[in-house]
Amino acid sequence: MERTWLIDFREIKGLTQEQVSEMSNIKRPYYSMIETGKRRPSVEVARKIAKILGFDWTIFFTYQGNEMKHNLSQIEMSGRKEVI
Repeated sequence: MERTWLIDFREIKGLTQEQVSEMSNIKRPYYSMIETGKRRPSVEVARKIAKILGFDWTIFFTYQGNEMKHNLSQIEMSGRKEVI
């Protein structure tokens, strides 16, 4: 299952797959497979990607990215102080 939330975080930061993969010290095809849901990152890689894009790395390991965490992160990124 494609991780659209991951793509959203990357695009909001204005980064390409290549840039995120370089900053994470992984190959771009591997990063692409993480985004498309074909691969699950290791804890180390998940932490690196999350730090770069600004979200909780455990989202990778919850069922379908745990939509509630994703929604909370979207609100935080937009700068609004809403509670879900």
